[in-house]
Amino acid sequence: MQNVTTSRALCVDLDGTLLRSDILYESLLALLAHNPLYLFMIPFWLLRGKAHVKRQLASRVQLPAETLPYDERVLEILRTTTQRPRVLCTASDRLLVQPIADHLGLFEEVMASDGHTNLSGSNKGLALAERFGERGFDYMGNGRVDLKVWAHAGGAIVVNNDASLARDAARQTEVLAHLPAQNGNLLTWIKALRVYQWLKNLLVLVPLLTAHRFLDPASIADAGVAFLAFGLCASGVYLLNDLLDLTPDRMHPRKRRRPFAAGTLPLLHGLLLAPLITLAGFALAFVCSAEFALVLLCYYVMTLSYSLKLKRIVMIDVVMLAALYTVRIIGGAVAIGSELSFWLLAFSMFVFLSLAMLKRYTELASALANGKEMAIGRGYSVADLPLVQSLGAAAGYIGVLVFALYINSPESLELYSNPKLLWLLCPILLYWISRMWIVSHRGDMHDDPIVFAAMDRGSQIVIALCVLIVLIAI
Repeated sequence: MQNVTTSRALCVDLDGTLLRSDILYESLLALLAHNPLYLFMIPFWLLRGKAHVKRQLASRVQLPAETLPYDERVLEILRTTTQRPRVLCTASDRLLVQPIADHLGLFEEVMASDGHTNLSGSNKGLALAERFGERGFDYMGNGRVDLKVWAHAGGAIVVNNDASLARDAARQTEVLAHLPAQNGNLLTWIKALRVYQWLKNLLVLVPLLTAHRFLDPASIADAGVAFLAFGLCASGVYLLNDLLDLTPDRMHPRKRRRPFAAGTLPLLHGLLLAPLITLAGFALAFVCSAEFALVLLCYYVMTLSYSLKLKRIVMIDVVMLAALYTVRIIGGAVAIGSELSFWLLAFSMFVFLSLAMLKRYTELASALANGKEMAIGRGYSVADLPLVQSLGAAAGYIGVLVFALYINSPESLELYSNPKLLWLLCPILLYWISRMWIVSHRGDMHDDPIVFAAMDRGSQIVIALCVLIVLIAI
């Protein structure tokens, strides 16, 4: 950054400049996470102007200043600028801006929207010129709307944008510095979409194996379409979930690195992509069949309910997680036109309830290790650890019992030429469930047991053995 006249105030924008995020979208998402019905109030607020909308949002939410994603380059400039006034000047509402300024302790003055005036673009430029005089301040901003401010500024610092904006700013005033954007790339979006979580959707292929239709090309094609449809729909929900969980994620030791929580992807882009990718999933579902599309709709409603509310309610959350895994199997059966098996549904519900409890156990153990009494964003306390462990292990063993009862059932005798071989699966499953709980008890479990199982060598061997035994028993 060039040396500048120290008498000029340094005025800094908030959204996209000091923050790698946008307070308007942050407050909107925080409000919808609290009560989605407020979505229907926003059009009425807009009738009174954008400043009024910001004030209505700001009066209803709190954004912990200590968790927000700040741009360290901007903070460093502010820390080293001590010989002239530093002003936080933003279009965001003062009710949310003042706590940020108080937390940082780097500003002598705050100028912000007040519910009547939207301090953006021309309004901001005129306000700063009136306060400090024409060319009496340097302004740090990140968007084309800031060109109207730089027209009154003595110097420009362009942040988080490309060289074209810096060139346009140079036509308005002297460009003192250019800090290029540090936005995410394709890999960042893949991470945000949680493509690795598509491993869970392999459950839609289970009916191919249990119905002995894994060599039928038409069934394989339908199951493949179902897999993609579930994946796209799930990614749409993951995006929405991450957008609604910004504050809880930022308080989590690992989730705070998620792209939206960390500010590496724009919130607006996520808000646009989430519905588009979900609609793409439903379009694929209809290619498969209308019945499968209905199953996918049930999955979406269940997942959305879980993300918005149910994941915070003790025990309902884990039952819902188990149901979501089971719905994938139901979807796979419907996609290939296979009859649903009572035994398969009962087995999957108990086993996945065990894995859901394992997920909560892992979160509680992490909270305990970090000296916290509650799991972040959940209704459990660390005192629940022993109970969660016992309930989860019991559910897993009951799942194996259901499978053992299935082996001698009429359905099994009809499907398998040598069903007695299936008894070999019982000790293998008991071993795997017990091992998963031991790994978690030792603190080595991934946040998501399904992802852990897909990456864990021992679990991979168990899966391979189970598939081999089933194939031999056919």
